[in-house]
Amino acid sequence: MLGKMPQEQYAHRSTMQTSEGPQVYKVGIYGWRKRCLYFFVLLLMILILVNLAMTIWILKVMNFTIDGMGNLRITDKGLKLEGDSEFLKPLYAKEIRSRPGNPLYFQSARNVTVNILNEKTKVLTRLVTGPQAVEAHSQKFEVKTLSGKLLFSADDNEVVVGAERLRVLGAEGTVFPKSIETPNVRADPFKELRLESPTRALVMEAPKGIEINAEAGSLKATCRTELRLESKDGEITLNSAKIKLPNLPQGSSSSAGSRQKIYELCVCPNGRLFLSQAGASSTCQINTSVCL
Repeated sequence: MLGKMPQEQYAHRSTMQTSEGPQVYKVGIYGWRKRCLYFFVLLLMILILVNLAMTIWILKVMNFTIDGMGNLRITDKGLKLEGDSEFLKPLYAKEIRSRPGNPLYFQSARNVTVNILNEKTKVLTRLVTGPQAVEAHSQKFEVKTLSGKLLFSADDNEVVVGAERLRVLGAEGTVFPKSIETPNVRADPFKELRLESPTRALVMEAPKGIEINAEAGSLKATCRTELRLESKDGEITLNSAKIKLPNLPQGSSSSAGSRQKIYELCVCPNGRLFLSQAGASSTCQINTSVCL
């Protein structure tokens, strides 16, 4: 009885499936959901293609390569820039130089400033090139030749000119508000040398001596009031074939009608020179009225 029961139930279930027919369940997305999904997939593909095209265009325009981008190249020695470059923010580099044989230009709309800092970021040296002037701020400023010879230096104590010749090309010459110390003052060949003080005195002093030499021309000294040649311990020598004093005053003690043209040079106690007609003896004592 028990053995027959499962067979009857199985036969009953099989007859029910055959009589009603098989039931099919659909799995997937259908209808408007399917169309939306296809639309989003298509839109995503379009965005991917546009993004890829823009990336390729940017790489082409910026000239991206394995070695760098644009005018910038990455080499074993550092970065290499070809052509004009503009930096919007500070540039930090150990060395900046141009290609061999080409100049290096720094161009700015206002000025170019070069600063040298210490460990505490304090400015030690500053070079400012602006539209009005070039300024250098440092403890000492030096200009040297390629061989290392000093041409010019300036600090708080003195200014040194190390060149063999200092030329002043201005039409008005050189103005020194105070004293000047130099071993030699001379003009260029075939040029005149003028030492002039328009409103004050001109004083020349030397511990051993002053030599004024004009090898190919004349020497002229003019003044408004007095021209004084003074020697405290030595003498003043006028060594020449001719010494002319054309404007000296003459004494008036000569006899009337005398046509004598031989004169005696006399010196007053105050140093004034005058001429007196020569006689058998000195006539300077007779013409002392000129010294008054």
